[in-house]
Formats: sequence, C-alpha cells, structure tokens
Amino acid sequence: MGATPAVSVSGLVVRYGSLVAVDGVSFSAEAGEVLALLGPNGAGKTSTVETLEGYRRPDRGSVRVLGLDPVADRRRLTPRIGVMLQRGGVYPGIRAPEALRLFAAFYPDPLDPAELLHRVGLGGVARSTWRSLSGGEQQRLSLALAIVGQPEVAFLDEPTAGVDPGGRQVVRQVVRELAGGGATVVLTTHELEEAERLADRVVIIDRGAVVAAGTPAELTAAGPGDEIRFGAPAGLDALGLAAAIGAVVTEVTPGEYRVATAPTPAAVAALTAWLADRDLPLADLRAGRQTLEDVFLRLTTADGGSSAR
Repeated sequence: MGATPAVSVSGLVVRYGSLVAVDGVSFSAEAGEVLALLGPNGAGKTSTVETLEGYRRPDRGSVRVLGLDPVADRRRLTPRIGVMLQRGGVYPGIRAPEALRLFAAFYPDPLDPAELLHRVGLGGVARSTWRSLSGGEQQRLSLALAIVGQPEVAFLDEPTAGVDPGGRQVVRQVVRELAGGGATVVLTTHELEEAERLADRVVIIDRGAVVAAGTPAELTAAGPGDEIRFGAPAGLDALGLAAAIGAVVTEVTPGEYRVATAPTPAAVAALTAWLADRDLPLADLRAGRQTLEDVFLRLTTADGGSSAR
C-alpha cells in the first residue's frame, strides 16, 4: 500500500440548505482495497459518494481521489475512475454489446467489450436490449460499464441489488479481481451479508457521521460477546426460558432471540433442552459471535429518514 490513500475523505460536511446531510465524515481507502460504505436510508452515504465522484462540492472539509480534487481536477480524474449507478443511466433501446463498445470508446485503454460481456455472465443475452434485460442482468451490465475503462478507483452503488445467487457469485468474483489488480473499490450496499463477504474494510455512517470503521472481523468482534442468539418460533415464553437458563431472554425481532449470558456449554445445553422439551425447532444458533447485521442494527437508528442522502 502506498503512502497516499487512493481515496481520502477528511472532515467532510455536506449541507442541503439548513439540513446537514454529512457532518464531519473522515475515512480513507488504499489501492487494492474493497471498502464498503454502509448506513440506513438518509445516513449521508449517497452525498458522500457523490462528492467523491465530483458531482457535489463539499461545504467544508476535503475529499481526494488518486490525490486529485474531484471537482477542480475533474478532466484529469474522470478517465481514471469508474462509476456504477444503481439505475443504470443507459438508453433503454441499446443492446448490451453496443453499450459496452460505446463506453469503451471513452477511455484510452479499455477492456475488450466482448470478453467483458462474457466475464459478467451476459454472453447469452448479447442481442438483448437494456429494457429487455432482467433487473439482475441490468446490474451486471452496469458493473461492466463501470469497469470497462480499467479504472484505478471504482464506485459501485448496490452492485448485487436484485441479482440472483449465481449472478452474485459473478459480481463478487469481478470485484475481487478488480481489487486484486490494484484498483480501489468503494461500494455502497444495504445487503450486509454481501458487505461482510466482499469488503476488506467497512465504514458505517449514521445521521451523517461515522459510527464505526474497521475490518468485518474487527467490527463483529468489538461488540458484546457474552450472549447467545438463536432463531425459533416467534412468541416464545421468554420468561420461562429465562428461568430455565438463569439469564434474561429478549425477542429482538419476531423469531430472533438474544440470551444475555456467556455462551458456555451449560447455557447452550439448557437452551436446547428447554426447546426440546416443548418440541420447538431451533432455526439458528450463534454463540458469542455477532454478524455485521447485528453490529449495524446496534449502532444505527432504525428510523433513518429520507430527508438526507
């Protein structure tokens, strides 16, 4: 990794009139790194990424991409970055190979459009227009359009949204190959399991501020470890189970439970025995380990509005 980050955000503030959408956000991403920017709706993710892409000026603070100001140095920076928009931004009547050839013409050293079409798993729909592609196929074509210029930094907005399991594997492989070649990938997603699989580092934003940052392993290890989480039918007798285990039992969401005790073999045995005595299924059991979703829900507001971006 070089001394200068490929992407640098320092004290970024973005306002919409009196509304502060981004309030002092700072983070960086290195060459060859996949960074996931997470947050509820209205957290400020989109405003942050739009500023990095040069579509918006900071009200305060600074952003740099490849050492350049995305607004002042736009002409120098544009050929070196790729942007994947969630809604595509593609003429609906254009065919997939035509779109790739068009975008390839914008760059000095593009990838081969025909090879790239097969790489994203769209060789079989080469004659199809954008409007006739499925949502997942459109996402994969949008990814191809973002990387056809061999960008040094790629900004990917919800790259696996609406993509089927096979397509997700393709997207993951393409993203990892991109980073493996030295490119920096900044992605936003609401699919936390996908972020946990793909990202080298994660930045969680809530109400315009960074509330956590680190590798997925660091974030999932940082929270409360003395607990057991399990899935079972909704509406269990939590008080009865608590008495059997000797710890507080909370139904976090319907059918998802948390036991506030260390995940000892005795505690796990008491839990499973209580369920077995009542012939109740155990859908899932996580002892002492959080998922990224657990961390996200614990750190962010559940009612993130849409007034900020």
